[in-house]
Amino acid sequence: MARLTLRFTGVGGQGVLLAGEIMAACKIKLGGYGLKTATYTSQVRGGPTVVDITLDDEEIRYPYANEGEIDFMLSVADVSYQAFKKGVKPGGIIVVDPNLAHPTEEDREKFKVYEIPIITIAKEEVGNVITQSVVALAIANEMTGALPHEKLIETMLSKVPAKVHEANKKAYELGLKYAKEALEKGE
Repeated sequence: MARLTLRFTGVGGQGVLLAGEIMAACKIKLGGYGLKTATYTSQVRGGPTVVDITLDDEEIRYPYANEGEIDFMLSVADVSYQAFKKGVKPGGIIVVDPNLAHPTEEDREKFKVYEIPIITIAKEEVGNVITQSVVALAIANEMTGALPHEKLIETMLSKVPAKVHEANKKAYELGLKYAKEALEKGE
């Protein structure tokens, strides 16, 4: 696999760091290299957060994504979306929760923008808003083809408490479903 760089953005407390950790851990389990670098403000909860995930079959020698290198970005907060979108390469994929992040027309011309209501799916369809990071994880993986779904689910389950395994499996299935629908529509 060629190097793939993903970015998850939100605000502190939304679980974007967990999604990045799961993807990197899965790539390592599969014998490759996975690296997660995270930035969050001193406020932590409620402040802008970003996590970049680099996946590669070759050793990763530089841990940070350069501006314009991000292949895929997912955002569930407008403050973070606006601050970190410049890192996405032209033609790259951006997924936003349309209730929380607002791409401009210029963004829609520069990037492949998909709108999926991630928080609503977690809250209303899964019944647990905390599963939003797993909904996002499934969407990112389906849209990038980064990792085998079954291995990513296995890694995810090893990182969350057993009492929420069923909710997280459901969250992953729903994220996958919504990603497939968005890609089919070609929004």
